[in-house]
Amino acid sequence: MKMFKSEEGFTGLEAAIVLIAFVVVAAVFSYVVLGAGFFTTQKAQETVYSSVDMASSSIEVLGDVYGIGNTSNKEIDAIRFVVGLTAGGSSVDFASTSMLFRNTSQVVDLGRDSTITSASTDVRTTSDAVADNEWGIIDIQNDDNDKGALLENQEQFTIYAKLETGTVLPNERFSLEVKPPVGASYGINRKGPEKIDSINILY
Repeated sequence: MKMFKSEEGFTGLEAAIVLIAFVVVAAVFSYVVLGAGFFTTQKAQETVYSSVDMASSSIEVLGDVYGIGNTSNKEIDAIRFVVGLTAGGSSVDFASTSMLFRNTSQVVDLGRDSTITSASTDVRTTSDAVADNEWGIIDIQNDDNDKGALLENQEQFTIYAKLETGTVLPNERFSLEVKPPVGASYGINRKGPEKIDSINILY
């Protein structure tokens, strides 16, 4: 009895077609996987940058913080300080910035002076013109003739916060929180001096 076995092999053309099909499928799959990886990496990077921006403050106090004293009432009823941008910090719009005062007995949300708006070409005012429980910008340094509310690189704003319902008594601790529209708040924590003078350096 004879056994016949038929074995047909791939021709060169058939093998090439199969090989090309495998290569194309692998290339498409690799492109999809790499694209998804790049997209995920980009989103993760954006999240990290956004978190850093929100967690860090772009402003800092430059120099001393001064308390303007009312010697007859023996209390501090105004706070004066200079702010600027931190190294590498982004610009801060003070037309959208708020301030919150706290002492041992109360919390006061200080209003913005009416001159501080995004459309204003000169946001400066005088310390006498700042109303009770409000804050204003009384001086701008290194501004290149730009007196707007946007605190930019190298600029310095002198802030004057007038207190009425919230004042600082001798040896009383207080905080003034500066809250920009983007980024973390900046807290100024100080203590009233033992003896209230007309101008006091607060530590």
